[in-house]
Amino acid sequence: MERYASFFEGGAEAGIRCALCPNRCEIPDGGFGSCGVRGSKNGEGVLPFHGHVTGLAFDPIEKKPLFHFRPGTEILSVGFVGCNLRCPFCQNWRISRTTSAPREPLNKSAVPSAFAPCGAQMRLSSTDLIPIGLNQCFPGKRMTPAEILAAVWRREGRAIAYTYSEPLVHAEFLLDCMSLARRYGIANVLVTNGYACADAAEEILSLVDAANIDLKCFSPETYAQTLGGVTEGGLPGGNALETVLAFIWLARAKNVHVEITTLVVPGMNDSPAELDACADFIASLNAETGRPEIPWHLSAYHPNYLWKTPATDPGVLLSAKERAERKLKFVYAGNIPGEVNDTRCPVCGALLVRRLGYRTEPVGLVRPRDGGICFRCSACGWDTGIARLTDAPGE
Repeated sequence: MERYASFFEGGAEAGIRCALCPNRCEIPDGGFGSCGVRGSKNGEGVLPFHGHVTGLAFDPIEKKPLFHFRPGTEILSVGFVGCNLRCPFCQNWRISRTTSAPREPLNKSAVPSAFAPCGAQMRLSSTDLIPIGLNQCFPGKRMTPAEILAAVWRREGRAIAYTYSEPLVHAEFLLDCMSLARRYGIANVLVTNGYACADAAEEILSLVDAANIDLKCFSPETYAQTLGGVTEGGLPGGNALETVLAFIWLARAKNVHVEITTLVVPGMNDSPAELDACADFIASLNAETGRPEIPWHLSAYHPNYLWKTPATDPGVLLSAKERAERKLKFVYAGNIPGEVNDTRCPVCGALLVRRLGYRTEPVGLVRPRDGGICFRCSACGWDTGIARLTDAPGE
């Protein structure tokens, strides 16, 4: 599947330069950038993984995680390969690092690529191994934006999540698919590290309805030395952390529904000072009047890929949640057993949404009388900022 490649520049000594993210890779002819999916051929940018889908399944929207966007609905999750960061604890490394990382033998059944009921994933067949070049084949399935929309068209949720690995490295495919989805009233949800330069961020976020953005830490040094980001450059011209913060700010400015996730990794970002800095940043965004409060998801790390540090102590996570709740109205602790993640009205204390795992029951939400898109508290009438599924596209 060929498509004109955007976000490339000429003039690099070794070939061409990719301008999609702050890495700004100089890519020699026949090579790829650090993401492993954006390449160079005969002096032009090429996208051999355009439309290469490695995961396709209907999930509860809470799995993204999005707790304040259409709670209790399902969403079509679409996954790809490649990533422009190199987190050594990546939970999806089998697809994010498929094109470049040292890895265990791939279990085909672990990489879904077919339609499935909500929460289920279908197995690959031998015909779903796509030849990309360089004598390599990768698990997945070629799909067009129209084929992806056809899968979700008759489903109640009417939403697509671009997720699993890093979708931003497939910016051109996102723009094609998101534009078509927007035309037909299907919501676009981006699950991302937020590591993109200004032009790409501007174009993509203009088509996004909701996003869960990783705020992996609050240290430029950690982003550069541990996660594979840059020390300078990016959006609007700073280091990797500043790039991500600016991406979050831009999403907010474009009225995208934003939720933020931080994976709490022992010894990397779990100090009270660093987590408090994350909370302070989110609180500064919430201070803007007339905007919904941003939920913050604190997620427990478990050993994976190259990182063998013991799992996050649940007590540390719950302590961080308790501290953050002094500054933020909505903080959730995830990936630990038995934690209650109900949503309560911060004004009157009424239960708004009951959650047990991914089972969700909105119990205290009512539609606004003015036809707005956000629910109100059924007890006190407070505008919750929790977006509802509208009855028809464009309502």
